[in-house]
Amino acid sequence: MNRLEGKTALISGAASGIGRASALLFANEGANLVILDRAPAVEETAALVRDAGGKVIALVKDSSDETNVASAIDTAVKEFGALDVCFANAGVSGGIVPLQEQTPEHWAEILKINLIGTFLAVKHAARVMAPRRSGSIICTASVAALRSGAGGSPYSASKAGVISLVQTTAWQLHGSGVRINAICPGLIETGMTRPIFEQARARGTDHRIGQLNPLRRAGAPAEIAQMALFLASDDASYVNGQAFPVDGGLSTSHPIVPPKI
Repeated sequence: MNRLEGKTALISGAASGIGRASALLFANEGANLVILDRAPAVEETAALVRDAGGKVIALVKDSSDETNVASAIDTAVKEFGALDVCFANAGVSGGIVPLQEQTPEHWAEILKINLIGTFLAVKHAARVMAPRRSGSIICTASVAALRSGAGGSPYSASKAGVISLVQTTAWQLHGSGVRINAICPGLIETGMTRPIFEQARARGTDHRIGQLNPLRRAGAPAEIAQMALFLASDDASYVNGQAFPVDGGLSTSHPIVPPKI
């Protein structure tokens, strides 16, 4: 408890899923929050945080727009005195579109949100963190960034870009005291993946969800939030420039048909 006491955290993509779970966990650990999402449901997340006794400012903003991102960062500093943690979590899947049906516009939209939006959060968080020589930046990547089979081509490429951004930024910020890491979630039930789960339930095959990982189940947003909390906290003070799969073991192997137990 209180691992983020007295710290201020900004979380994007906080209207639901991993962002909402992280907001609730961070607040429970003592953090002051600025949360943003282009979906108005970010206000619902803020209400949950306040109901639990936390301090939070909710912003309906586009995390892929530089003016919006810069102002959100500045709001955190103005209202709470500093920014200690930035969790660049906003993203979209783009669905599974056959190669010959993909368009430059489709790619550009996914890259804008998933990669450029993450870059903007990193850029402006570092702007206020580096002078204080302290801070933790966390980016949501994906197991789709590690190998094929977990998402469409534009989504997978955008998340691979997030990992590269984390690695290169760790060196660009060398000596600044600012850490940056990525989380690579596996199959997690969020607003983005909900159609997969709903279709499986409609077919009566929901018992097969997650069968390709050793834990044989899907993950929950709260489980990703726990990794984000670790990376945000001083417990991870020597962790920098890394990408951590949180996927039930899915990325430990190439795809196989699991043996019967």
